[in-house]
Amino acid sequence: MEIVEFEPRHAQAFRTLNEAWISRHFVLEAKDREVLNDPQGKIIDKGGRIFMALKDGAPVGCVALMKMDDGGYEVAKMTVSEDLRGSGLGRRLMQRCIDAGAELGARRLYLETNSGLGPALGLYRAMGFRDLAPMETPYARADVFMERPY
Repeated sequence: MEIVEFEPRHAQAFRTLNEAWISRHFVLEAKDREVLNDPQGKIIDKGGRIFMALKDGAPVGCVALMKMDDGGYEVAKMTVSEDLRGSGLGRRLMQRCIDAGAELGARRLYLETNSGLGPALGLYRAMGFRDLAPMETPYARADVFMERPY
């Protein structure tokens, strides 16, 4: 498996992979649709990055870094195909985000998640993320807020 930079040809897979996990656990929200329908404009053109995990050339996972106004980057839209969960691919994607954040001079990485996503929370904490107080968010499902300072 390899992790590559997003290219326009990955847009459909980025949307499909994210719609699958979000719909499985939650309701797809307006903010989700906005980002998933235009990853180039909503993430990359605003100074962010997207990484795609490929297995034999086929997209099987993804993660985005969205530039924030405070000099940090939000880790968002991270998912791995169901059949590859537990394979270490999520850890590899997160490490790529940590490395990219350092390359970009990020002050911190930030993320919003849900308390029901135990494996994801375990990964984030193992990779140095710490809990923050609740914040205002456009996502109804977000009830855990975390950051990893540099």
